Amino acid sequence: MQGELLTIGRFARLCRLSVKQLRHYDEVGLLAPVHVDAGSGYRYYAPEQARDALTIALLREMDLPLAVIAQALAAEPESRARILRGERDRLAERISRDQARLEMLERLAEGGLPGYEVTMGREPERRLAVARAVCGPAEIGEKVGECVSRLLPALGRAGVAWEPPLWALYPLDLEERMEIAVGAQTPQGEQAPGLEFEVLPGGPVAETVHVGPYAQLPLAYNALFAAIHERGLRPEAPVREAYLVGPAEAPQEELMTRLIIPIQESMA
Repeated sequence: MQGELLTIGRFARLCRLSVKQLRHYDEVGLLAPVHVDAGSGYRYYAPEQARDALTIALLREMDLPLAVIAQALAAEPESRARILRGERDRLAERISRDQARLEMLERLAEGGLPGYEVTMGREPERRLAVARAVCGPAEIGEKVGECVSRLLPALGRAGVAWEPPLWALYPLDLEERMEIAVGAQTPQGEQAPGLEFEVLPGGPVAETVHVGPYAQLPLAYNALFAAIHERGLRPEAPVREAYLVGPAEAPQEELMTRLIIPIQESMA
């Protein structure tokens, strides 16, 4: 077939694509025919385009976006490998999130919503040295780790004593881009160049304790927010997590996290 132009129907069969797909790929500039008949509008393809067409079909089967496929096809081998590795990493992250969801669904299927004891109390004022990051919901775990890796060495270099546990601060709503922080409680009045401090005011809070993987924290938040709203209370930011038992101290099933949400005592 070398040198022979193929009709769109023959080319579609050759490349295991549909005519509709080929037309769409032409319209978006991903794979254009080598010739379009001026009178009839029929599209014709060259046999050497089959490799790109088959590659597109393969990558679409893996659910890669057309824009990414276009970048990969146009790139040199080294850049193409980098693009595909980036998509591989995103897929691995999505699989990890889906696995966590599967485990939560299994836990719910076996025992229903887990029982969390939600208590109302008061938190004292806390002064934290903090490291901040901006991220989306899927990046929280990674960014918390990065904040810890910045904060603890900075405290050590400054010679500032801190009191466990480590804290994480979040907005009430997990938005596409949000600021989070990781903090360590420090003595009042302690100052150090290069460190940022935040004072968390004391006041009424609702709290509970979650035992298990961080990926299942949404179950505890479900119980915590439900209890707040059932009592006619209003939650306030920042949401606080205190890591009583962390990954360096125990396996995932034995992690212990204290969840605290400041509240207003009236909806007024």
